[in-house]
Amino acid sequence: MYDLSLEVVADAPDVDLDALEELAARVMAGEDVPEGTGLSLVITDDADIRDMNDRFLGIDEPTDVLSFPDEAGDFIEGISDEGYLGDIAISIDTARRQAEQIGHPLADELAHLFVHGILHLCGYEHEEGGEPEARMRAREEHYLGAIHHGHAH
Repeated sequence: MYDLSLEVVADAPDVDLDALEELAARVMAGEDVPEGTGLSLVITDDADIRDMNDRFLGIDEPTDVLSFPDEAGDFIEGISDEGYLGDIAISIDTARRQAEQIGHPLADELAHLFVHGILHLCGYEHEEGGEPEARMRAREEHYLGAIHHGHAH
């Protein structure tokens, strides 16, 4: 349905890429992303994501998730059938720390970060707070249930 490329370049044998791939397809379908659209996810480590964060955003520290929209513009105008949504990078190190702090499984944290990244690529914003943030959070809850409120299932 979608052209998904998911890879783990960090030491993370416990990552379930199949589950993340299903999740991505569900979110993209739910956001009316056209079939055949591409998306890539790289699960990396803090050192690598810090480097990306510094290079692209000028922030010299690790972060949990980065999204890089495809800037070609085809996607937005719907000219191209084979659109490309963008690239997402997640730091397994930061995800592990956050999962421990929140007290939920790593898989839940990765799911949350991945959905968050995909929604960013679909045009959702939360930096300004207020209504856009509430809308983005509502979409996250729609796909994830209540996991990112720190509730266990």
